Amino acid sequence: MSTQLLAAQPAKERRTAGWVAFIACTALVFDGYDLTIYGTVMPTLLNDPSQLGAFDAATAGALGSYAMLGVLVGAIICGAVGDYLGRRNIILFSLAWFSLGMVATALATSVFSFGLLRFLTGLGLGAILAAAATTMAEFAPKGKRNLYNAIVYWGIPAGGVLAALLGILLLEPLGWRGLFLFGAAPIVLLPIAWFKLPESPQWLLTRGHRTKAFAVAERTGTPLIEVALPTASTNGCSADADVAPTGFAALMTKRFFVATIILGFVSFSGLLLTYGLNTWLPRIMEGYGYDTNGSLTFLLILNGGAVAGALFGSKLADKYSPRPIIITTFIFAALSLVMMTFELHIGLLLGFIAFAGVGTLGTQVLGYGYVSNYYTTNARSAGVSWFAGFGRLGGVAGPFVGGLLAAINLGGASAFYVFAGVALFGAIMVALVPRQTHDDDAPADKPAESVVTVTPTDQLAVVNTR
Repeated sequence: MSTQLLAAQPAKERRTAGWVAFIACTALVFDGYDLTIYGTVMPTLLNDPSQLGAFDAATAGALGSYAMLGVLVGAIICGAVGDYLGRRNIILFSLAWFSLGMVATALATSVFSFGLLRFLTGLGLGAILAAAATTMAEFAPKGKRNLYNAIVYWGIPAGGVLAALLGILLLEPLGWRGLFLFGAAPIVLLPIAWFKLPESPQWLLTRGHRTKAFAVAERTGTPLIEVALPTASTNGCSADADVAPTGFAALMTKRFFVATIILGFVSFSGLLLTYGLNTWLPRIMEGYGYDTNGSLTFLLILNGGAVAGALFGSKLADKYSPRPIIITTFIFAALSLVMMTFELHIGLLLGFIAFAGVGTLGTQVLGYGYVSNYYTTNARSAGVSWFAGFGRLGGVAGPFVGGLLAAINLGGASAFYVFAGVALFGAIMVALVPRQTHDDDAPADKPAESVVTVTPTDQLAVVNTR
């Protein structure tokens, strides 16, 4: 049973949720930009040794993976400290970190320094990636949580679209360094976030800061709900001194352990597809005879499909359940990738590339919304960080797999079949996730039994939600 300490104030709540969504989405635009910009400039770096030095396709794949390793480490660090330090602090620090990292990367003069700076930049990207879903889940109005998460993570494919467009328009006049410098633009978001991004009152409450939690909840219009969480007692009996496990310790409990492992493989699949295709699709399509601008157009269509698919899919997820939607989009990805191996009319080819975007990055966006609402407040940051962090192993593997296939001279058809198999594996993993329901924030498979509301005058009213 949950105790609702403060009810939502809809006007204030919508305004606050709008600011949180704007800040988080804008930050993630540049996560998506970073995701795609390397694939955009990679043919130039491969073909022109005067830029960073000579390197082959295998090295190019490894360079694409370094940033993913950084994101993995950054997300795991966020999971380790995010449920202790708070959502706001993580986001502010991460914005500054990866903005400065993009500037430094633009100044790299060797393959080694480029790879190292890609890794360091990825630390900030990983932290913001995990913190964004955690924060949005605690400010989004009830019944619209998947939609708000999709709006936030819409920034990732939107950043991919931006990178592809700028690559088409500005790669020649600005060069790859100019495109990386543009990736530092989030630094201007920092003062806006400082004034407009509140700390989560739900998190403050779980950390024992009740007075501050009430003040922030009142100011932001966010409902404040106290949930009776499982205690850390080992003998099955609760005691006053027992406290609910927090962070990664909560993920190790019987309630979440199996789901956490499976969700990690779901994210692994989604990010292997996402980063593999965003890194290697331009190169694969060049092998089919398309020039550089034509190949970048395919990248634009891929990410455009992800944008549209994530927003449409999130509405269905709020109305029904995210699980069948994510399974369906994974299957769409597999079918689309197989169809791309045939000689098709350009219109059909573009359509299948768009559907592949829906089922790869679009699916990953839906996954963040699913996971951020799957866990309770005390485990949410760690759960999302695990999803983002473990999944980055797939992000590391994606460019590497593409580079390996290119190095052994396997054609684009082989790469598409490999990626299609990964999509089917992702669909199976989603189907195996245990069902979960809790009163405070998850989109339950069935409604909570009841919510106890505490009014400012401490009058209690039990509201049956059936």
